Amino acid sequence: MIFSYPSLDEADRRVVEKTTEMRNSLRLHVVHQPRRWTGLLARMTRASALRASNSIEGIHVSAEDALAAVDYEEATEADKATYQAVRGYQNAMDYILQRCGEDNFNFSMDMILAVHFMINQHDLSSNPGRLRPGWVGVHNSLSGEVVHEGVERSLLEPLLQELIDYLNDQNVETPSLKGSMAHLNLAMLHPFSDGNGRTARCLHTAAMANEGIVNPIFSSIEEYIGRNQQEYYDVLAATGGGGWNPSNDCTLWVKFCLTAHYRQAQTLLNRTREIERIYAELDALVTKQGMPERTSLALLQVAIVGRVRNASYRVSADISNNLASRDLKNLVDAGLLVARGEKRGRHYAATEVIAEIRRRTRVPKLRNDPYNDPDIVSADQLKLFP
Repeated sequence: MIFSYPSLDEADRRVVEKTTEMRNSLRLHVVHQPRRWTGLLARMTRASALRASNSIEGIHVSAEDALAAVDYEEATEADKATYQAVRGYQNAMDYILQRCGEDNFNFSMDMILAVHFMINQHDLSSNPGRLRPGWVGVHNSLSGEVVHEGVERSLLEPLLQELIDYLNDQNVETPSLKGSMAHLNLAMLHPFSDGNGRTARCLHTAAMANEGIVNPIFSSIEEYIGRNQQEYYDVLAATGGGGWNPSNDCTLWVKFCLTAHYRQAQTLLNRTREIERIYAELDALVTKQGMPERTSLALLQVAIVGRVRNASYRVSADISNNLASRDLKNLVDAGLLVARGEKRGRHYAATEVIAEIRRRTRVPKLRNDPYNDPDIVSADQLKLFP
């Protein structure tokens, strides 16, 4: 028997409904009616999720290096081992989302092992792509106390197969419930020597994608979890009770995940509104300077992330290395960017002109409890653009 949650209650369904409304608004305006900046929005959001999921495991990279990983470019700050770990997770997510796009796709043991291999291939001591050989426990980093024990090794294969059967079940109530329970069960089983959390979060997003929410910009809660790590750990600990206890009540966990999906959708709505407002001002600015519209994308990344490199600007604008270099030099000459560093570390930062636009266009952040006030997101708030 694995952990289960029989059915969403009325409050759960209201939260799911509101989350779906927000996602549909984003899908309409960002996917079906794309603007020039929507590709950068998707890449930055993907990079935020990548950075957050790895930070939970103590693997830290800058926002710029996370974006470089998304773009399959080289890092400028992270050391080799750290960047290999981040790139491995990016490869795993790309792989599983590609697989979920196949006709008649089904989850399998081999697929989960492949995902784990990609996540942990930089560290052969963690047995990448293989189930753990024996007992495994999670220790408190301060006290050394064992705070969670994985399931007994002899029970691992049949319980994993039960989880796989659940993932392939077409009758689960909602994609968010399926993803949440897949995440919980893999984390509680702890089937690997290392990389269990990252594999569980990857599986959560994949379960959502397999139900038709393909773009991770709409489905991943990794960014939210990264910003609320202690609550995430506390809820997992309360639900698991320190070991494999599948008869435990999963209500706390499910409501945490549904809240995370709701708040992450809210974050994306805010981010999209901000970017739309910033881009409008930047576009007017470069037009006044007589520069091509594409240069607004370099300024937009600087305004949001804090810096831009030739490599990431090339991806955003879909231009050559030489043309990107020329554009960036022109932006420096116009007093809109400042160049810093040399050679591989060369990047461009904002001048006060861009910093002021960023300050002026910020959208107030919302962080309500959807269970106590699920109607806070109004119909007007769902209308992203005029």
